[in-house]
Amino acid sequence: MVMTSPPDVVHDFLGSAQIFTNAVNDLMEEQLHEVADDQLTFSQLKLLKMVSLTDGYTVSDVAAFLGVSNAAASRAVDRLVKRELVDRAEAETDRRAVRLSLTEKGRRLLESYDAASDRVLERLFGTLSPEQLRRTAKLLDQLSVTIVERGAKRGQMCMRCGIHFRYRCLLRQSKDHICHFHLQDDGNGHSGGKRSKSDQ
Repeated sequence: MVMTSPPDVVHDFLGSAQIFTNAVNDLMEEQLHEVADDQLTFSQLKLLKMVSLTDGYTVSDVAAFLGVSNAAASRAVDRLVKRELVDRAEAETDRRAVRLSLTEKGRRLLESYDAASDRVLERLFGTLSPEQLRRTAKLLDQLSVTIVERGAKRGQMCMRCGIHFRYRCLLRQSKDHICHFHLQDDGNGHSGGKRSKSDQ
């Protein structure tokens, strides 16, 4: 395939995408600090989000989802259990697996974070029309699939697709990617967790 856009234009685009990603991550961490007052790390927040949408997996699944070692994943789960944000129990059918669920305290914390983030995002993106956002999202999705599909380990990758913002997993819809976000699949691409309005 011949590149139709000059390399410098592509590099400018990638630079803008990277800056945007970093800015969003910084914003999310700032909201987490305001809600949890440094009592929760960003990695632990992701784990809480995963627990809110799935409830049965091994420590190695948690590690793959967080992008950390099994030992680090186990410690992350332990910390959330000790802080009474998560309940943990052995799965009945597989002792290697654990069944995690949010406690009432964990659910309230996650809801507070989501509400605070929604308010900030509404102020930031309120000037853009829904159509503008949909077009940009579609372009980014297409580029993401193209990039990942060219990877050597494309079938083994979990990109944590939109874990903080949307329910659907784009790569899983495209190919049979390993997806720790949808461990409890109902056969229709949905797990037992809640869906955002855009996914209904």
